[in-house]
Amino acid sequence: MQVELLYHTPDPERAVATAARLCYAPVGAKELMETLDEERIHKVLTTILRGGHFSTLEHASYTFAIDGVSRAMTHQLVRHRMASFNQQSQRYVTFQEEPEFITPDTVVEAGQEEAFDKAATAAFEAYSQLIEAGVPAEDARYLLPNACETKIVVTMNIRELLHFFSLRCCNRAQWEIREVAMKMLELVTPTAPYIFSIAGPGCTSGVCPEGKMSCGKPWKKVEI
Repeated sequence: MQVELLYHTPDPERAVATAARLCYAPVGAKELMETLDEERIHKVLTTILRGGHFSTLEHASYTFAIDGVSRAMTHQLVRHRMASFNQQSQRYVTFQEEPEFITPDTVVEAGQEEAFDKAATAAFEAYSQLIEAGVPAEDARYLLPNACETKIVVTMNIRELLHFFSLRCCNRAQWEIREVAMKMLELVTPTAPYIFSIAGPGCTSGVCPEGKMSCGKPWKKVEI
């Protein structure tokens, strides 16, 4: 798995604080952007985060390249609708060689890696047979399993990232998307450390939202 931060809004905390401060300032955003000092930025951000005024967090965004993950994972990822996605197409990309397949650790631990690989290889061989027979890739792909490796570009604003982390950094999240979320969190934190100090599953800032399904291993609580 590879997760890379391709681009983000420059100085995201200043951008967010500027947008928030503009609502109450007699001057324009450009002047605010240039004159807000770090202390003032943190005060504005504290007010935003404590008060739940998260619309201002939508003014900063992040774009990631995610490779070496399964179709099973990206089917979960694209459910986060307040984000933008572009994924490697199985319709327009015809696999000439057997693609990588993502094998869960539990399959290996159960001693079923050979059975897993055999089934994945058989699916690809049937796929290749259809391609050679002239079946379009967009139809032959119906045989490809969720384990197929894929690549995707994802863009989220900070508000959606915090929501994403609250769900997918949770210990109860599926292992692959949780690993993606943790890598994304690791990448964004240095760019906006004050904002992302509260990032993580719901238990970081309140009661575990999982209720009876709680993992019983809460993250350390954070207060702004």
